[in-house]
Amino acid sequence: MKFTPDSDCMIVVYVPCESLEQAEHIGEQIMKKKLCACVNIYKDMQPMFFWPPKTGNIEKGKEVVLLLKSVKSKYDDMEKEITKIHSYDVPCIFAIPVMAVADGYWEWLNGEME
Repeated sequence: MKFTPDSDCMIVVYVPCESLEQAEHIGEQIMKKKLCACVNIYKDMQPMFFWPPKTGNIEKGKEVVLLLKSVKSKYDDMEKEITKIHSYDVPCIFAIPVMAVADGYWEWLNGEME
């Protein structure tokens, strides 16, 4: 199945979290609200980033990556919910559009969010 930018395409939402527990909690809350159909959690990511802002100071740490599989029309509500429960002052939340997805998976994904 192919999508155009105007369609309600599948998205993968990327959210780094401070712990496995936080990633699981956010994932479960978003699933319960039917804003995504599936999550993947990757442990032990090692980020490097500027913090505090505008200081040039490079911070290093450990994070867990939460990936949420959903559709474009649910993104705004998902971002609001994640922001409410995430511990970071400025959580990184962004969507990656999926240009193609298997028909069976697309049907399952949409069915789970009804």
